[in-house]
Amino acid sequence: MRQRDGDGRTTGVTGSSEHVGDSTDGTEAEGGTGVPFDPDATGVIPRLSVPATPAPDAAADVADGDDDGDDEAETGTLPAIRLPATLHIGTPPKAPEETENPKEPKGSQKPKALKESKAAKEPKGAKGPGADDAASAEDDDAAGTVPTKVAAAPAASLTVDAPPTPAKAPAETPATTPAKAPTATPAETPATTPAKTSAKAPAAAKPAATKPASAKQDPAKAKGLGERLRRLGRSAPMWLPALLTVEGLIMYVLALRVAPGPLRGVNPADINGLGLIAALPASAFAAILIMLVSFFVTVAQSTDRKFLLLFQIAVITFALHGAGSLVASEPRFPTAYIHAGFVDFIGRTGETAINIDARMGWPGYFALFAFVTKAAGISDMTTILQWTPLLTNLLYLLPFVLILRQVVATTRARWYAALLFVLVQWIGQDYFSPQGFTFALYLAFVAILLRWFGRVEPRTKPIAPKGLRKLLGRLDAMTPGEIANTGTFRADRLLMLLMLLALFFAATASHQITPFMMLGVVTAFLIFKRTKLTWALPFFLGLAVLAWISYETVGFWAGQIDAIFGGLGRILTNLQRNTGDRIAGSDPAHALVLQARLGILVVILALAATGLLRRLRRGVVDRAALILLCVPVLALGLQSYGGEIGLRIYMFALPGACLLAAYAFFPNLPADSADVREETVPMRKRNVRFNPELTRKLSVVLAACFAVVFAGAFLIARYGNEKFERVTTGEVAAMHYIYAHDKPSAKVLYLTAKEGPEVTPTLPWGEKDIELVNFNGQALVYQDPTNIAKAVATLKASPRNTYLAVSTGQIAYLQLNEGFPADWGARFRAALDASPDVKRVYANKDAALYTWKKFVKGTEIPEPLPYIGRGDPTSPWTPVGLAALALTWVTLFGYEVIRLNGPNRAVKARRRLLWVAIPAFAVAVGVIIERFIYIASNT
Repeated sequence: MRQRDGDGRTTGVTGSSEHVGDSTDGTEAEGGTGVPFDPDATGVIPRLSVPATPAPDAAADVADGDDDGDDEAETGTLPAIRLPATLHIGTPPKAPEETENPKEPKGSQKPKALKESKAAKEPKGAKGPGADDAASAEDDDAAGTVPTKVAAAPAASLTVDAPPTPAKAPAETPATTPAKAPTATPAETPATTPAKTSAKAPAAAKPAATKPASAKQDPAKAKGLGERLRRLGRSAPMWLPALLTVEGLIMYVLALRVAPGPLRGVNPADINGLGLIAALPASAFAAILIMLVSFFVTVAQSTDRKFLLLFQIAVITFALHGAGSLVASEPRFPTAYIHAGFVDFIGRTGETAINIDARMGWPGYFALFAFVTKAAGISDMTTILQWTPLLTNLLYLLPFVLILRQVVATTRARWYAALLFVLVQWIGQDYFSPQGFTFALYLAFVAILLRWFGRVEPRTKPIAPKGLRKLLGRLDAMTPGEIANTGTFRADRLLMLLMLLALFFAATASHQITPFMMLGVVTAFLIFKRTKLTWALPFFLGLAVLAWISYETVGFWAGQIDAIFGGLGRILTNLQRNTGDRIAGSDPAHALVLQARLGILVVILALAATGLLRRLRRGVVDRAALILLCVPVLALGLQSYGGEIGLRIYMFALPGACLLAAYAFFPNLPADSADVREETVPMRKRNVRFNPELTRKLSVVLAACFAVVFAGAFLIARYGNEKFERVTTGEVAAMHYIYAHDKPSAKVLYLTAKEGPEVTPTLPWGEKDIELVNFNGQALVYQDPTNIAKAVATLKASPRNTYLAVSTGQIAYLQLNEGFPADWGARFRAALDASPDVKRVYANKDAALYTWKKFVKGTEIPEPLPYIGRGDPTSPWTPVGLAALALTWVTLFGYEVIRLNGPNRAVKARRRLLWVAIPAFAVAVGVIIERFIYIASNT
């Protein structure tokens, strides 16, 4: 295999394909290992450097069995000529028909080019030893034999930097012609003289007898087949990973989609407290292992195969995040159906109704899909709901890979971070939801900040002699972990600034938490000097968030100020509700699922800390990764977010955590050479305790082992709730029965073991007619399935057309989280069937609906509550606040645009804009505060 020497030329050394670029003293070797050349020890003949120009003839490709001529065309040298590694310097044994040249010393051997030069000097038809030598050289070229004067040994490489001399191949030259030594020296033949040989070989050179044609062709065919097989084996690292990936993908799809049987298929009845992993066949696990192995085979190579690596990660994403979609008969996760109901409502009415659901106060995501589905004529969103989790995770990869391209890391570290991002993203917020959509916007926002507005400047100030300032100064003087981008055009930066604002506005109008994460990242980048933007931008964005909450969601917060601000500062309480309260499961298998989730969190954070320390030991500080990891943690001080703020923090911290965790295995910087795909050794010599090549291989193996463990843990953590998160066809059919009988209104009671506003239905609710059907009713049940008194009383106290829904999802939730017995569902339904107060109006194997058995005379179905589109309460200073908002945004945006030209451009104009923006900003914030106080006190 050819390698690059220190001057960038291609050497003809054959052997290992391992990169030789590291030395144990912490420096990069330029052309090899530094060991003196020893032909007797290595069997390698060094390159003879002779200035030359490439010749059009490619006959020398016969020497190495390759006719592509790629390296020869690049370097202007002849391909490697394989000669025996052992040269007899004394008098070798004489071949039977060998003639010696008395002018040459015994045992001398001349390169093939010298033979051709001698042949070129001899006139046509010349007699004597010179003519015989030329003919013999031609015979050697035609037959591909090795001169008999050299003893047989393993072939080594010899390349001569001289062009091949065109020569006519002799007619009918047999393959058994003995070789003869050349009789001329290189000085006797000019380099530009074309070689002319006689078309007719001397009679003495012909063999006495010829073998049949078949006997001559069989060895050639065998040799050609063997050579092709050897080439195929040598090129296995190029095609084998792709083949394994496709094979694993096909194997995985078949394992999940075929009918259940031995080692194949998924039987939903096998899903237990561990979730989907209990029902997966062994062939599915084997397919995932094949995909992971193919990925690490590609990563371990010394080439950056971007498209193949991205394809492999996409396939692994499909296998892990698409498992639920492949197995489920209906879109999984009940909450996705209510989001489809929001889309349906906006598409039908063209309005939002925050009094129906608080999430309608952030309708950007729902309005977008309402427009798309209506424009495309889509009336059934089943397919969209089913495949959104997979498509969302594939969408996450694009901005995250762009983020990875902006850090100073090796190829292995970057792609391993991308793989970790797929393996530990078990949160499940990727379903049809605003959170899943805005997380993609968040990743794109961060990618634009790093790519077009990143700032990496060396420290010029002297380090303080002592104290905390000395420590901070030393950290600031370290090598930055981000890539400095230079040469971007002002028009590009302006376009990307507009894109930043668009992403932020879309997130602000779609989700409650995501814009605060974006704002925190921008502010932290400014504090730690990792962006070229100014402080005008965070003030601009912060005012946009406050304005949206104050003016557009007033129907939500007007009567419940405590729900918004009640959790401020309660860090320990919020932490307890997001950790300890979630582990309190009664089913032992399901408790293992909850513990596995926390285990993944602990391991990924431990790896991130290890990676950070290993980078610091190498003099590298990764500020951007630390910011992405730490900023989301600040959300603990806001509110519990219904007990789910911990899940959101983990989700937003994943980009930084995965990047730092990858440094735990591959912490080194890229090699300072033309080939930046390889790693350097640690900077200081005292850190080199082991062979760098060995530790590099061990790092790959260790990273692969962690990846396999994470993949198994992902299947437990992600699909551990599958017993009640999967939606069956019977449950959907029961909801459709309600939609068909919800005129003028209807109400649904769902089962719960504890009443409270944070308990949501575990059934596919709200897909249609969200303004007609009320799903806020709760029916309290007990572990004793015969105790139905409370549920029946709640049903009787509700208006007519109220349905008590009993479904397999609700029963599974009560069994796994509340300790209800295994046969509770069947016995509870039997008790309701036997009750004289209720009657069953719909039933299948997965769900049943019960309503009143006897109605009170004169009772009618009530009209639905009217939804409020606009007409929210206001305050006296609201018009002034709107004017101040507009003025502040215009001036701050103008300041930022002018600043794109440079820090010293139009200083006076920017100062005037600030004099206008600061008082306008104060007025706008004052009016927002006034609205909170006035409206809350008068509602």
